[in-house]
Amino acid sequence: MARVFVYGTLKKGQPNYKHMINTAKGLAKFQGRGHTVEKYPLVIAGKYNIPYMLNIPGTGHHVAGEIYSVDEQMLQFLDEFEGCPDMYQRTLMRIQVVEWEGKGGVGEARAAADGVVECFVYSTATYPPEWVGLPYYDSYDSSGKHGLSYVLRESR
Repeated sequence: MARVFVYGTLKKGQPNYKHMINTAKGLAKFQGRGHTVEKYPLVIAGKYNIPYMLNIPGTGHHVAGEIYSVDEQMLQFLDEFEGCPDMYQRTLMRIQVVEWEGKGGVGEARAAADGVVECFVYSTATYPPEWVGLPYYDSYDSSGKHGLSYVLRESR
């Protein structure tokens, strides 16, 4: 099992959450909520209003999201879904735990006790330079005040 931090359309209540609970694609178990230890720019970009975390550590906000424990099958699905490694790159990041529901071994309990866990995160270092000038968000909601409605893949 691997830990994955999701900050965009894969979170609960967001348009692609259905994939996280589709056991045909693998197993994903909700562990808790958190935010990046380092600041990153989270932007909504492109003609489909997709959320992207730009891999520019130290710029932007502590990005909020959800922590999942996923099996190898789900990790492979997420790599494909996220267009890894072309559109997004899967990298390890330190996530500050805000709320922990995870059950598991001593290692998980210890990691949550000190407040920081390492998770895979899909961020991008391959983006048009003008994206750096877009508004930065600390949390993503597809129907947020930004007015940039996410376009589902099936509607593109």
